[in-house]
Amino acid sequence: MTIDNLNRLFLVNDIQVELTGKEFDLLSFLAANKGKVFTKKQIYTHVWEEEYAFDDSNIMSFISKLRKKIEPDPEHPFYILTVRGVGYRFNRAA
Repeated sequence: MTIDNLNRLFLVNDIQVELTGKEFDLLSFLAANKGKVFTKKQIYTHVWEEEYAFDDSNIMSFISKLRKKIEPDPEHPFYILTVRGVGYRFNRAA
């Protein structure tokens, strides 16, 4: 997996995976902070760069769409992990 922030490209096995702007921002943010757990509010504040609007379903939808694009098995994520009752983190082992 390669995240090219300069050119806003995401590659898996040297094959580009098309991501929306916010999907790329979300992936880049989580991957840059491997192992650190973020609440939905923290993710929203960092990625959307606006005050939290209590829109958990929007964040969960972006996580789900992103997993479908980057995870080998989206039903059993390896990269973006759910921390129940808290939020999400990028797998430190990735």
